[in-house]
Amino acid sequence: MIAVDRLTKSYGAKEILRGMTFRAEPRAITLLVGPNGAGKSTTLKVLAGLIRPNSGLVRVNGFDVVADRIKAQSRLAYMPQSPSFHPRLTCLEILRFYARLRGLMKTRCEAMLELTGLTNVARIRTGKLSGGMRQRLGLALLLLADAPVLLLDEPGLSLDPAWRKRLQETLHFEAERGKTVLVTTHLVAEWNNVADRCLLCRDGAIERELDPTDLPHNFDAPDARAISLATHIQNEPRHLATN
Repeated sequence: MIAVDRLTKSYGAKEILRGMTFRAEPRAITLLVGPNGAGKSTTLKVLAGLIRPNSGLVRVNGFDVVADRIKAQSRLAYMPQSPSFHPRLTCLEILRFYARLRGLMKTRCEAMLELTGLTNVARIRTGKLSGGMRQRLGLALLLLADAPVLLLDEPGLSLDPAWRKRLQETLHFEAERGKTVLVTTHLVAEWNNVADRCLLCRDGAIERELDPTDLPHNFDAPDARAISLATHIQNEPRHLATN
C-alpha cells in the first residue's frame, strides 16, 4: 500500500508539490495522470526515496520513506521514465548485478529476460539496444525482485503498441497477485479501461478522481462521473496506515 499525506516539494522558489494527498491500494492499478509539470514524476521519486520532500508524510507498506528509507525501498521497485544502463554491460550482466544486490537466484534473471522478450539479446551490450528494448530491460528490472509495490513513470513512451499492451497485461497480473501498482502517464487514451483507479494531478496536487473507463472524455473537462476530491478526502482517515 502507498499512503501520501500533504506532501510538498520545492526547488528554490519553485513549488512542485503542493499538498499531494492520495492512497494506492494493493490488488489494484492506480493511475496518476496530468499534464507535463503537474508533479507526477516528482511524486514517484519521493516515493522511491530518491529525493526528500519538504514536508508531508509518505509510507510504503507501512514504512516512512524518509524515516525508514531503506526498509521502504526494500518493499518497492521503481521504473523511471527513461531507464539508462552502463552501455558496455549486457542485459544479463545488469540483471545479475541487481540480483546479487537483492540476494536473488541467477535463474530469476533468465526468467525476467524471457518475460520481457529479451532472451535473444541477453548478451548484447545495452548501448546497442533500441529505446524500446531498454524500456523492456527496465521492466525486467522492475519485476526482478518481486517487490510488493511497483512504481512506473511513463512506462509506455518508448514501447510499440504491442508491447504497451503486453505491459498493461503484466501489470494486471501483478496486481491480481496482491501488489500495489502506481503508474504515471499523460498517454491517457491508451490507459482507458485499464486501471482500477485514476487520479488527476494538476499544479502539484490531486485535483479530482476520474472514471478509469472513460478517461479521454473526462481528462480535460469535469463531468458528473468525476468523483469530487473534497468528498473523497472527507471519507478517508486523516492518519496514515501502518501496514
